Amino acid sequence: MTGGLAHLLLSPVSALYKREITRRNAKFDRGEGVVTLDRPVISIGNLSVGGTGKSPTVAMVVRTLRDAGFWPAVAMRGYGSGKTAHGSSDEADEYRALFPDLPIVAQPNRTLGLIELFGTEAGERVDTVVLDDGFQHRRLARQLDVVLIDCTRCPLEDALLPAGRLREPMDSLARAHAVILTHAESVSDAEIEQILRAVLDVKRDLVVAVSEHAWGGLDVSGEDEPMPMSWLAGKRVVGVCAIGNPGPFFEAIKRNAGEVVGEIRLRDHDPYRGATVERVIASARDADAIVCTAKDWSKLRHVEPARWPVPVVRPGLVLRMRTGERELAELIVRAARAGVE
Repeated sequence: MTGGLAHLLLSPVSALYKREITRRNAKFDRGEGVVTLDRPVISIGNLSVGGTGKSPTVAMVVRTLRDAGFWPAVAMRGYGSGKTAHGSSDEADEYRALFPDLPIVAQPNRTLGLIELFGTEAGERVDTVVLDDGFQHRRLARQLDVVLIDCTRCPLEDALLPAGRLREPMDSLARAHAVILTHAESVSDAEIEQILRAVLDVKRDLVVAVSEHAWGGLDVSGEDEPMPMSWLAGKRVVGVCAIGNPGPFFEAIKRNAGEVVGEIRLRDHDPYRGATVERVIASARDADAIVCTAKDWSKLRHVEPARWPVPVVRPGLVLRMRTGERELAELIVRAARAGVE
């Protein structure tokens, strides 16, 4: 079935979906079913399914809060399909590796998980919550809604589920406080400006930041210290990932490696079962390295090191703000302080 035909056939279902989204949002707008915690909540979310750069953005928000003297917890749904070999969420493992001293809550009922955390000794110190993928999780009241828009997947050219990738229409940005345009490095200035105008048409006083994703060093299996990006230069590599939007990841590999001899693109949160691991190993027989994301490595690290024919490389992802960094940081700290004023 072609994309155009599929869109045509699914459009009536998308209309029903929009009606349900409108009804649901109206209920939450009235405050029905909303739970307010005794600590401020900062939500990082998006309008669409798939990867928009939430993980590095959540990490940036956590660091901003830590620098300002706060002690945040991170809460997420915890995807069943993204379980690691020891049964935890791949995204939760990624955050635990970045922030080993902070509480990470990963369960479908995030509100209940946070309330349970607050009743423990570890939760007593928590003074702020960062909600991963929280824009649609409206049951939990928040002081700040930050919405990410992937510039490589312009929402102006998309449709609501299931005909498209949008969870909500653009006008839902009216309830956001800030928007971050991500993956700016992969599109033209004209495309960024088009999205920016559309965002501000919805809400003129939104804080809007523009960011790009870059690699800042390499974690290489078998090496005790991070390696510079030059380590990849001239090498033949196989890229593998199970993320929502793999395009920018593979573009970055091509920019930094000598030659890409293989690409394995798996569905978002793939669990990397035995057959998939064997496929990855076999694909690298004639390569110099395998390149994957930190999220993928959380599900591959259980493989016996001797089974890898080449080093496995995990680039360190850095979120760089082109514009709006100061305004966004001020908004984050102000929201956190709302709970102590």
